[in-house]
Amino acid sequence: MRLTRQRLNRTLLRRQHLLERVDATPEEMAQHLVGLQAQETLPPYLSLHARLATFDPYAVTRALEERTLVRLLTMRGTIHLLTPDDALELRPWTQPVMDRGQRNHPEPLPQFSHALVQTPPRGTWKGRGGVVYAPLEDWVGRPLQEPDVPRIVERYLSAFGPASAADVTTWSGVTRLGPVLAAMDLERHEDEAGKVLYDVVDGVVEDEDAPAPVRLLGTYDNLWLSHASRDRVTDPTKRTRWMGANGGVAMAVFVDGWLEGLWRVVDDRVEVLEVFRDLTKRERADLDAEIARVEVLLGG
Repeated sequence: MRLTRQRLNRTLLRRQHLLERVDATPEEMAQHLVGLQAQETLPPYLSLHARLATFDPYAVTRALEERTLVRLLTMRGTIHLLTPDDALELRPWTQPVMDRGQRNHPEPLPQFSHALVQTPPRGTWKGRGGVVYAPLEDWVGRPLQEPDVPRIVERYLSAFGPASAADVTTWSGVTRLGPVLAAMDLERHEDEAGKVLYDVVDGVVEDEDAPAPVRLLGTYDNLWLSHASRDRVTDPTKRTRWMGANGGVAMAVFVDGWLEGLWRVVDDRVEVLEVFRDLTKRERADLDAEIARVEVLLGG
């Protein structure tokens, strides 16, 4: 099947649970997304808030304290919020990414060479405290696991597909995945340029005209960090307005499934810095409603 950019957009949003919020726990959502990007403290909370019908940020705090979620360097050599099962499998799989990062750094970085959890209160809701590390295996009481690479790739496709080998590499940092995908029993689609995109068998492909609600996401979110080309959710010229010399300059406003503005938090309130196009009356009302919802979260 040849898939248009619009259809890939809606399919990604469907699989990311960004077309409709769903009933799930933070652990279940982290497991479905194969981890939540958590380099900064707030974004994973915003990611969960955007995807879950009911979300208590203190449930994440409890999960970190009870060790049903952990913060650990994995994909792309960045901190992710993970279930223990995923942490124990994904860390060995992504260790070559850490090794590359270590070689490119002038001084030894112990967290790159060892699987070290950032322990609470780091990453807790409105918690304070410096970074304190603990060995992952000691923290969760189990050993690292041999990664099942085809299964990891299949889970990625379930949450981010259809996708290419280059997309899986962009998401994970792990290279040489083309032969893995080629050997798997997968569906094959094409994008508008004719590039092959792999997918899980019977993976749902969403309609182009599926409505996509307004969402306020953090500076970084799995949504636009997990494909070789970010044009599934952003226009390149608009992405440059989000991207600064050292990373994202602000948090992201998504309207009708696409990056259309920037925002920040000021005194637990949402401040919209700019919107990239004129919004319809309906879109403006939806944005106001989403702002109010996020401000309830921020004030909690």
